[in-house]
Amino acid sequence: MTGHQSTRHHQPCGPSDCLLKYVLVTTNLLFWALGLCVLGLGLWGLLEKESLTQERLESLGTDPMLTLATSGLALTLLCLVGCAGALRENSCLMRTFCTALLAVLASQVLAIIVAYGLQDWITGVLRAAMLGAVARYQDDTDLRFIIDEIQVGLQCCGAENYQDWEINSYFNCTAPGMWACSVPPSCCVDPLENGSVWNSQCGAGARRLDELTAHRVVFLGGCLGAVSRWIEHHSGLIGTVAITLLALQILMLLFTASLLNRIQWNKVSLAHLCVCVAASQKHMAKHDTCYFLVYRLYDFMMPVSDALRIIFCPYTVFMSPSAQTPLPTLRINGFLGL
Repeated sequence: MTGHQSTRHHQPCGPSDCLLKYVLVTTNLLFWALGLCVLGLGLWGLLEKESLTQERLESLGTDPMLTLATSGLALTLLCLVGCAGALRENSCLMRTFCTALLAVLASQVLAIIVAYGLQDWITGVLRAAMLGAVARYQDDTDLRFIIDEIQVGLQCCGAENYQDWEINSYFNCTAPGMWACSVPPSCCVDPLENGSVWNSQCGAGARRLDELTAHRVVFLGGCLGAVSRWIEHHSGLIGTVAITLLALQILMLLFTASLLNRIQWNKVSLAHLCVCVAASQKHMAKHDTCYFLVYRLYDFMMPVSDALRIIFCPYTVFMSPSAQTPLPTLRINGFLGL
């Protein structure tokens, strides 16, 4: 058996094995595409804001777009490992994927438990974060964008009320200039002048007005209450999406474990069945429909799988070909002339 032939020992799969493999490959490819989209969106945001320039590298660690790009890269790599492992039936890659998916699933469940059990603490953290963002509104373009989107989308102003803008050095009542005792235009009830032009001065002096007059110009309620009301109003949709994602991850974990067990069982059972089914196995290896469906994609993924094996399973690189291939498989392939 030549070196090239030894790397292409692939036994025909049964219907249930093929179903598990196809489900895992398809699901991982879909999430891989989603990860690429998230990664591309994050990189586009970094390049659009010129966050990778020498002057802004110091603040890169707090850039939300970096978090988005990192999450997309992690999702892409994880799904690539799962897809290659399932397609090549590589036990090491499948164990790596299974372990990583289990860690992600456990972290999500833990986050849900913490969010449910520590609601008051989380509210305090969000309040402190929102007030900090209000204080740095003019100094950080990312925070400014996020605050403006929240205030416009939820029709709110500040953390607890519109008077929170007093802590901003540009908007407090002792600040020099026209922005004293003001709020950003994203707090305005109607920030568009004549329905089309953004009026950046619509919130100027709004906090000098009494509340009865001010509520016609700006939103008085804070964004913490608005976020709570939004979550309560959309709790059904949020719960459905969360349960669906968790269920999908659990199914992927179960399918991966099941396929991994089948692969291990086949390695043992084939040694005892090679004599009595050698002729039928040779016929199946050449004509099995499942084999032909995955053959091209299998060949395409071989170099990708080898690269991933070097990264995630480096100890197998130094093993001999006979050590990497189970002994029963070598005997069967040699007996069949594959």
